[in-house]
Amino acid sequence: DSLAKYPEVEAVLAGDTTMMETDEADKKGEKQKEEEQLSKDIDDKMKIDDAPAPSPAKSSSPNAKEEAEYDDNDDGEEEDIDPASLKEGDPREHLNLVFIGHVDAGKSTLSGSILYITENVDKRTIERYEKEAKERNRESWFLAFIMDTNEEERAKGKTVEVGKAHFETDIKRYTILDAPGHKNYVPNMIMGASQADVGVLVISARKGEFETGFDRGGQTREHAMLAKTLGVSYLVVVVNKMDDPTVKWSKDRYDECVTKLRPFLKGCGFTIKREVKFIPISGLSGENVKDEVPDSVCPWWKKCWKNGDNNTSEPTLLSLLDSLEIKGRDPTAPIRIPVLDRYTDRGTIAMGKIESGVVRPGMKVTLMPTRTKYKIDAVWANEDPVSGARPGENVLIKLNGASTDDVRKGYVICTDPPCRAVDKIICQIAVVEMPENTRIMTAGFQAVFHAHCCEEECTISKIFETTSNKGQVVKGARYASVGMRCICMIDLDRTVPVETYDDYPFLGRFTLRTEGKTIAIGKITKLPPKKT
Repeated sequence: DSLAKYPEVEAVLAGDTTMMETDEADKKGEKQKEEEQLSKDIDDKMKIDDAPAPSPAKSSSPNAKEEAEYDDNDDGEEEDIDPASLKEGDPREHLNLVFIGHVDAGKSTLSGSILYITENVDKRTIERYEKEAKERNRESWFLAFIMDTNEEERAKGKTVEVGKAHFETDIKRYTILDAPGHKNYVPNMIMGASQADVGVLVISARKGEFETGFDRGGQTREHAMLAKTLGVSYLVVVVNKMDDPTVKWSKDRYDECVTKLRPFLKGCGFTIKREVKFIPISGLSGENVKDEVPDSVCPWWKKCWKNGDNNTSEPTLLSLLDSLEIKGRDPTAPIRIPVLDRYTDRGTIAMGKIESGVVRPGMKVTLMPTRTKYKIDAVWANEDPVSGARPGENVLIKLNGASTDDVRKGYVICTDPPCRAVDKIICQIAVVEMPENTRIMTAGFQAVFHAHCCEEECTISKIFETTSNKGQVVKGARYASVGMRCICMIDLDRTVPVETYDDYPFLGRFTLRTEGKTIAIGKITKLPPKKT
């Protein structure tokens, strides 16, 4: 009875359905209009010939391409996106910077400082991070929060994953790879450093911290050695925390750090005069990052860089990075892209850095070591679709017909002739450290083989000859110990895509690690003959 006041209910009770029918007719009319409007919208969206180029800010560019692809596939055409809407990549040179060094040297803070100074982070975000850092009683961590995004990293103040960010100057474009400093996460650091062109070794000038990072067991040693092995062209040694109360921009402390590092970096294989640069900075206050430190704070620095002391003739970190010239990038060589990772977004998309060659949509490529062939549907650089990408670019590549099981980390995307896939190599290694319980390396010694982005279990099957520190050569040696160089054969558990160091240096370098230590660095000298 309480419902009787509604006219619709009265109509039903009276058996009069006209009221209900008119309502339903109205609804049907509205629904039909909605459907017509929706189909019109979809038709408009599917017209890709007139579509403007996707805006760089949108990271969902792969999806836009997919809609285009489904529309085009009906016509049997190969191209899945209008070539006119694609732009050639940015003409400025691109460099990958890896920030390495001991725990708490200030890598994440320096990375965050660079992004803030180059206006890639807005002021409101910084204020939010400052508030969050204050709540955790860690006021100086607010810049590190820009790079350390997950909760575990912020709570402990330790970077775990390799953080990625982009910034640019008038001359070059850069990608920051913020590597973890803790020894437990060295495999993550190796993955980041394998993409890098320039290593930024961050040293803490604070009393006690420099010594800790540099002593046996400190990560400064291991990181510098790995950087050289993984193919970093230049090492910029940044002496950080110069504004600390224990340092106060002291020239004596800066010179002490530089003097201790020089012989060690030379031992890692760096040519000090050509490949290593030293610069004092403060990551937290931003002095000497983009703007030179004032003479009132540091009176000796201007004279130093003008004289070219410590191979540095630029006043700030950014101007120093702009002045570096990277050699050995060959756009005419066959394509080589070690796969760093892959994910699914309406098709399999592989991530990696182009080491050689130029990549364009529509090209046919071979994936090693599986030797499967695919067509490149689309290429993105910094999440913008491009019509071509040159060596040194970090790219996303969509492979037509590939599943995530077909593409794995450590595989290499090649054009003909493809790189080799082998399970045996003959190489030259330098033994730098050994585990506590095994002081010598003999045939049968097991370790993990790291080359470019791949890692594989391996066994040393035969040692051919060793060379001691004093240059004494022993042919047919039975063992090798710390400090020796040796030529040996290594058996790998599965095939890995590699090349000899002379042909492709970036696919011919490797490290051997075991029990959380880097025990040897090496280069591949010979591969087994090709099977006919």
